[in-house]
Amino acid sequence: MLDIVILGRGGQGAQTAGNQLARALFAQGLFVQTFSTYGGARRGTPVTSSLRADKNPVRLRCDITAANAMLCFDDSLLDPAFLALGADDALVVVNSAQSPDALPSLGNRRIITVDGRMIARRNNMGKVVNSALLGAFVASLGQPGIDTMCDVIKATAPAKITENIAACREAYALVADQLEGAA
Repeated sequence: MLDIVILGRGGQGAQTAGNQLARALFAQGLFVQTFSTYGGARRGTPVTSSLRADKNPVRLRCDITAANAMLCFDDSLLDPAFLALGADDALVVVNSAQSPDALPSLGNRRIITVDGRMIARRNNMGKVVNSALLGAFVASLGQPGIDTMCDVIKATAPAKITENIAACREAYALVADQLEGAA
């Protein structure tokens, strides 16, 4: 079973990203369960979107405590409480202009950074980074496919559909190239 936790601040689109990712994994034939938690239920407070995906029906009904993969919308949120939600060897994709080496030590976790803000600005998205981060995340995770992810974004984005898809594809290509170069 794939356990994923997405952390962002209210208003950044972490909940939307979690729902879009769940929909894309479902479209690829997986069973999916998704749920969210909200801090103070206002802009700027930490929020999490959690999801499970598996080839078999997901019957587990509890919080995720050892995620295989994590997506962090803001490197300032990399704190012990967030990291405690992930397995010791979890994949962690972080929206950051810094290199993984410049971030606080995250133990044995595999860290991938992507500058979602820069990609969003280049694609006329302003501060809206969720599509770029989803592209980076699915490239890192190896699923769902980029075309499936873009189809979901096309069907669910409230505005700037072409720009959202372009940001997703750009971040995907950037991370896929990074991973290919590291192999």
